[in-house]
Amino acid sequence: MKLETACIHAGYTPQNGEPRVVPIVQSTTFKYESTKAVAQLFDLEVNGFFYSRLGNPTVDAVEQKLAALEGGVGALCTSSGQAANLFAILNVAKCNDHVISTAGIYGGTVNLFSVTLKRMGIDVTFVDQNASNAELEKAFRPNTRAVFGETLTNPGMEVLDIERIANLAHAHGVPFIVDNTFATPILCRPFEYGCDIVTHSTTKYLDGHAVQLGGAIIDSGKFDWEASDKYPELTTPDASYHGLIYTKAFGKAAYIAKARAQLLRDIGCCQTPQGAFYLNLGLETLPLRMERHCRNAEVIADFLAAHPKVERVNYPSLPGSRDRALACKYLPKGCSGVMSLELKGGRTAGVQFIDSLKLISLQVHVADLRTCVLHPASSTHRQLSDEQLAAAGISPGLIRLSVGLEHSDDLISDLEQALGKL
Repeated sequence: MKLETACIHAGYTPQNGEPRVVPIVQSTTFKYESTKAVAQLFDLEVNGFFYSRLGNPTVDAVEQKLAALEGGVGALCTSSGQAANLFAILNVAKCNDHVISTAGIYGGTVNLFSVTLKRMGIDVTFVDQNASNAELEKAFRPNTRAVFGETLTNPGMEVLDIERIANLAHAHGVPFIVDNTFATPILCRPFEYGCDIVTHSTTKYLDGHAVQLGGAIIDSGKFDWEASDKYPELTTPDASYHGLIYTKAFGKAAYIAKARAQLLRDIGCCQTPQGAFYLNLGLETLPLRMERHCRNAEVIADFLAAHPKVERVNYPSLPGSRDRALACKYLPKGCSGVMSLELKGGRTAGVQFIDSLKLISLQVHVADLRTCVLHPASSTHRQLSDEQLAAAGISPGLIRLSVGLEHSDDLISDLEQALGKL
C-alpha cells in the first residue's frame, strides 16, 4: 500500500460483522481455557495477549500500522517519546557501555542521556553531526553500542545526514537509532538510508491534535546482531525466558521482541488502549496534515526571512540554508512545520514578540494543528548549560515556531502585528 492508504488501513482488517474502526479493547486481562496456553504465551512460544502492559489488541493494531509506515518488521508503543528513546538505548546498552549522540537533539533527550543514563553507568558522547568523518570517528570506543540522532533537530532544524552517519556506525558494528518525530514517515523514512531503529514522540505530528502522550520504537530488522560480537543479550540465552535466544527465536525482529519481553515487562511505560485509539485517529489524516504543515511553514519562513526585524530563520528549505542540499535528499516533500528564528534585539525582543502574539499561542508543545511558539532556553532546554545550549545551536534569544493548519494569511497577520510592536 502507498503511505496514504497505509495510514488508514494498515494494522487492522475487520472480518465479517466486526467493527470497521479499530475498537478500544479496554481490558487489562484476557481469558484462556488452559494453563498450557498461558504458559506458551509466557514462554514467548506463541503470539497473543495476556496482560495489557505487554500487549493489547488496540495497541497492537497501531503498532502494526507504525511498522508498515516506517517499513519495519515490528513496533513497540510506549507511554511517551522519552520512554521510547530510553528503551531504544537500554535495549542495546548496559552499565559500562558507551553511546554516541548528536548534540543538537531535544533538550529533554540531552538530559536523559547526560544525567539519567550516566547514573545507570552508560556514558554518552555528544558530537557535532556536521563534523567530518575523521572527527566523528574519534568518538567511537570499543564499548560503543549505538549512535543516536534526530532527522530534524529540535529546535535548531538541522537535517541529519542519515546515510553518512549510518555508514560510520555500521563500520564500527553498531546500530544507528534515529528519532524521526518531526519528519514523520510521510516526509522521511530513515530505514531507506541505512538507519536501523526509528523512534517517535507520537505526542507530536503522529497524534497531531495534542490530546495524547505517546512514543514508539520501530525496528528495521536489517541490523545483523549476530555478526557483531557486542550484543550477547540478543544472541545468547536469556535466563528469564528459560534460555531463549532472541535472534534464534525471532530472527529479524529480535530487537523489538527483546524490547517488549524485557523492558516493557520490567519497566512498564506502556501505551493505553484509549491512547492508542487517539493515536490511530491522528495517523489516519497524517499525510494530509503534513502536506499542509509544510506548505504553510514555507510561506511563513519566506515572510520571516524577508522581514527587517528578523535576524535569521532556521528552516532547511530556505534558499541559502546550509542544509538545503540535505533537505532535498532526505525531505523532498517538505521539512515539517517547525522552524526557529532570532530577532534583531536578541532575547529582549524575543520576549516582547512572544508576549505580543494573539492568535499564535505560547505553549510547551510543538508539532500539532495549532500554531504555537516557545522560547527554548527558558523552557524545554532550561536545564542545559551554556555550553550545551551552544552545542545545540540555541542562542539565548532563539524562538521556536511550530506552524499549524490555520490559513497562512491569518498567521502572517498575527506575526506582522507582533513584529510591529518591537
